[in-house]
Amino acid sequence: MDDTTVPATSLIGQYLSFLRSQRKLSPHTLDGYARDLQELCALLAPADPEQDASEPALQHVTQAQIRKCAARLHARGLNARSISRKLSAWRGLFAWLALEQAMPANPVDGVKPPKKSKPLPKALPADEAIRLVSQADPARDPDSTLAACNRAMFELLYSSGLRVSELVGIDVADVREGPYESAGWIDLDEAEVTVTGKGGKKRKVPVGQAALQAIRDWLPLRAGLVKADRGTDGHALFLNERGARMSPRVTQLRLKAHGKGVEMPADVHPHMLRHSFASHVLQSSGDLRAVQEMLGHASITATQVYTALDFQRLAQVYDQAHPRARKGGGK
Repeated sequence: MDDTTVPATSLIGQYLSFLRSQRKLSPHTLDGYARDLQELCALLAPADPEQDASEPALQHVTQAQIRKCAARLHARGLNARSISRKLSAWRGLFAWLALEQAMPANPVDGVKPPKKSKPLPKALPADEAIRLVSQADPARDPDSTLAACNRAMFELLYSSGLRVSELVGIDVADVREGPYESAGWIDLDEAEVTVTGKGGKKRKVPVGQAALQAIRDWLPLRAGLVKADRGTDGHALFLNERGARMSPRVTQLRLKAHGKGVEMPADVHPHMLRHSFASHVLQSSGDLRAVQEMLGHASITATQVYTALDFQRLAQVYDQAHPRARKGGGK
């Protein structure tokens, strides 16, 4: 086929017919392919319509042109997933075209979409985080053993930015009995907790006064749950009703239920308290290195996501407060 005389729109029509008859694609899928391929033609067209009124010759498209098209889509704000889908549609067109005539290479091969942006971790506003960990569930007895355990766990999660696995690994003291060694422990006098994080690395994190008091309130009730036949579980700071060490899953379920009980607007989980801790400490101190150490991040890159959370909050304040930031402002 002498493709130089065949307009791009005609070639696309032939390709869609091929997909319909040979690949048996649905009308809905074909419509999506048609839109993506028509957009390719629009992107390949010269910026000045008077410069060249002819349609782009698809058999002469280069990889550099495809990269430029993808970059223009990215600049328009199109997300990585959508760009990846369009590149896939374009790649299929050129693969089919190569079967129809000789082409040196598929110009889409080797062109990758931008990396998918990771969603920012969800953090609660400071007042909501404090309400979550301090307010009693109206459906439960605030003086019960379960309520005291919950409050101590939730306060410590938020106070020290712990992972839930680190939280449940904490003992009441640094225990070394035969092969057993504590993965973590609380030191009320020093107001700090030692935990074992990822990679088996231990770190010490400060504990706030509210969490310390909640733990002191919990300890007498905890003593009544300790059972001699539970072995090393008896060292655990947080125990369930059967005297066994608290598990991550039970902690998650308790926090979720508590969040619903106090009518939190979000579906809360332990890692949300860790994110909230990091975001609030960074907002107040601006010390990224300190937050990195307290979170136990091996690289500061992992901690830098909280600077985006901080800016997000500042942007919200700006939008709400600045007269020139409001939509329609200045008219």
